Amino acid sequence: MMIRPKMKSLCWKFNRCLAPVLFSLAIAVAPLRADDTMAQPGQPVQSSHLHYLAAGKPDSIALLAPPPLSGSPEQAADMDEVRKVSGAADSNEVAAAFSERKFSVFNFTPVVGSFFQSNNLPNTTVFFENVQKDAETVTDNAKDFYKRPRPYVLDPSLASGKLEKSFSYPSGHSTESMVLALVLADLIPDKHNAIIAKARSIGWHRVEIARHYPSDIYAGRVLAQAIVHQMKKSDAFQKDFAKAQAEVASFQTAAAAGK
Repeated sequence: MMIRPKMKSLCWKFNRCLAPVLFSLAIAVAPLRADDTMAQPGQPVQSSHLHYLAAGKPDSIALLAPPPLSGSPEQAADMDEVRKVSGAADSNEVAAAFSERKFSVFNFTPVVGSFFQSNNLPNTTVFFENVQKDAETVTDNAKDFYKRPRPYVLDPSLASGKLEKSFSYPSGHSTESMVLALVLADLIPDKHNAIIAKARSIGWHRVEIARHYPSDIYAGRVLAQAIVHQMKKSDAFQKDFAKAQAEVASFQTAAAAGK
């Protein structure tokens, strides 16, 4: 059938107008996979929010291996582990996990000692708040790059309680708690093992309530070590660490003297 010139012109104009719309829709609904993100440049860390780290150090994108690909056997195994762990978690572990939704260095008080309270330690409190904020910034940079959906997004049967809207990889709880623990263990070395164990527990609790995959937790521990390594290069960190150390030592001395 012959198409008249006027009809050809109308079709051409319609297609030219519709094409950008269709392209935009395709971009909006296309799933973003871990292998897609590998082809993209990393997002720079917001240096204005950092206290003890230089922008881009550590480079979480270069440091961490990508999470399992969507639909891969690795992803299936990771999800199976979430179902297994969360299904076996007892009520005490679940309650502890939900109580740690918001946490700080003072979650470590039970393993450090009753003196370890924010009202006793103003310099220490500010120091660890800055440490945790830096760790959060670096972790969020990786989360926003990899865009891994949380387990309950892919399996709604795992959803419970108030759900996070952020991405899954790496785990912020695992990263931040281990950063706090590594610094705190340097501050109170005689409690080193108990402090590290507490951080590992905080991270693993997130699998027990299906907020994270095991691989998210392990990646967080790796990232935490890199973060603390970089922090220790900062003069500001060393200065504030010394203030916290002196403050903690004064309470330890008083406790030892029975005051």
